[in-house]
Amino acid sequence: MLRQEREIREIVRDEHLMRGRILKLLAGGPLTIPEVATALGRPSHEVTHWVMGMRKYGYVLEDKEVTDEGYYRYAAIERDEP
Repeated sequence: MLRQEREIREIVRDEHLMRGRILKLLAGGPLTIPEVATALGRPSHEVTHWVMGMRKYGYVLEDKEVTDEGYYRYAAIERDEP
């Protein structure tokens, strides 16, 4: 049975829930979006939305160099949370 694609607003809404899980993965070192998606068991397009949101708000930063496959690796940024 094919799984139905989720709507963008559902994916974006989950960013807050997934942020901690993604940051926990990145604590082990920088990862590409496909690596994060595999570790979370989520589709790459959903992880892309979450990571780009996290990048926009200063939770992650991409490496300047791309991998041999053409992906950037993302690393967690140290933050002082209130």
